[in-house]
Amino acid sequence: MPDALTLALAQINPVVGDVPGNLGRIRAARAEAAALGADLLVGSELMVAGYPPEDLVLKEAFLDAVESGVADLARDTADGGPALLVGAPWRVNGRCHNAALLLDGGEVAAVRLKHHLPNYGVFDEARVFAAGPCPGPVAFRGVRLGVMVCEDMWFPDVAECLQESGAEILVVLNGSPFELDKPDVRLNHAVGRITETGLPLVYVNQMGGQDELVFDGGSFVLDAARRFRVQAPVWRETVLPARMKRQGDGWECEAGTLVLPPDRCENIYQAMVLGLRDYVAKNGFPGVIIGLSGGVDSALTAAVAADALGPDKVRCVMMPSPFTSAESLEDASLAARMLGVRLDEVDIEPAMRAFDAMLAPLFAGTGRDITEENVQARARGVTLMALSNKFGPMVLSTGNKSEMSVGYSTLYGDMCGGYSVLKDVYKTTVYAVSRWRNGNRPEGALGPQGPVIPERILTKAPTAELRPNQTDQDTLPPYEVLDDILKHLIEGEQSIEAVAARGHDEQTVRRVWRMLDRAEYKRRQAPPGVKITSRAFGRDRRYPITNGFTRLV
Repeated sequence: MPDALTLALAQINPVVGDVPGNLGRIRAARAEAAALGADLLVGSELMVAGYPPEDLVLKEAFLDAVESGVADLARDTADGGPALLVGAPWRVNGRCHNAALLLDGGEVAAVRLKHHLPNYGVFDEARVFAAGPCPGPVAFRGVRLGVMVCEDMWFPDVAECLQESGAEILVVLNGSPFELDKPDVRLNHAVGRITETGLPLVYVNQMGGQDELVFDGGSFVLDAARRFRVQAPVWRETVLPARMKRQGDGWECEAGTLVLPPDRCENIYQAMVLGLRDYVAKNGFPGVIIGLSGGVDSALTAAVAADALGPDKVRCVMMPSPFTSAESLEDASLAARMLGVRLDEVDIEPAMRAFDAMLAPLFAGTGRDITEENVQARARGVTLMALSNKFGPMVLSTGNKSEMSVGYSTLYGDMCGGYSVLKDVYKTTVYAVSRWRNGNRPEGALGPQGPVIPERILTKAPTAELRPNQTDQDTLPPYEVLDDILKHLIEGEQSIEAVAARGHDEQTVRRVWRMLDRAEYKRRQAPPGVKITSRAFGRDRRYPITNGFTRLV
């Protein structure tokens, strides 16, 4: 019976579908684990396939590739180095499971199947995986490991089953996407399982971006007294040792690396940076292109892009109309200089005149209205897409969650783009994060030191500048009011009456509620963007476009 066991927590960034590449990443982490003297490398959920693989697991050819890759990886462990505990989709009796695989001695030594399949929010695992039975411990070199896969930790029954079956250490493989306050939720569940079982717990989470999801890492080890013994950094790949010692009838973890988590604004900013960086890199785009208006949304989008990709891969375009103020031109130019990015200028007035002339026979007898405003936004969208087609960079749309919530956006205009950095960021948060970035350069940022957004952009009234003297508050409530209403309607799913009881005018809440639901058709056509809150549009919040209930309230 061993008295010591060294685990290596492998917090790495896989690519969905890239089985050979993911195997290479696991092998590199295993080499690091060997240098640390580890007995076992513990990876994240479905790391061989990348997480979440979605309907890829319905393809038999993909599962064949995963199983062939796992067999090759298992053969590596015949060299006497660290064993591997990795996640992969795995077929058992003709059914596909979300599995944890122990690779040791040149073979697949043990298989444990995920018992609880999440079917809420961004998760629909019950559609593509079969649930496994409540598992028993895995015997590993004289130690009984209680292996769980992600959601299994969120319920007491799996840990209880493992403890009653003789598990000595709980080990959890995770693909837990980032959202605000999620770290506290994970920790609370981990503490609950430790309290119930009296066992130490090892938690390994994925790092990296995948479409609209971003994974923050933050792997940790808690001892049986619920104390942090190892805490990995967030937003960074790492392999950290957890050195376990037998103490009487139980196991203790030596104090190891303890990295304090960042504050709220830094977490939001890092999530946006990582989400964009991985979306661009994993999909092979050479860079990005942004319409820089002189407003805060496009300025923050450009700052995130410069930090994610480097200023040399960010191209900005100012597209003035007759309604564009000199102040906006100055602010856009200064923002580009502060970031060190390229800024071009394309006057859209000729396009506006061309559309006016082209449509004049059909518009005869009507007055100018929002139609002509939207033509301006769409002329800008066409300009950006033309540059993207000609030179290759992906267009970033710059709308925030407040605007997208109420439809304050133009289809095929400012919504045009391949990715939306601010999709799940409310306007008030845009200002807070912008001020944070002006005072901080986050670790790993490729953009410049010091302030990157001109102060006047942060203090002037927001405006779309599609007509003379326009401001957002001509159409919308003040953003402090709007955002509080939206958060309780969207994240809280509260009634109009409950939101009004917070001190808001009921007719204003009712108007916002109707705008929110009626804009669903626009959001269905919006580009993807990183999930930040607990209810992001798209995979999280799915409402019908054709919705008679909206008309009843």
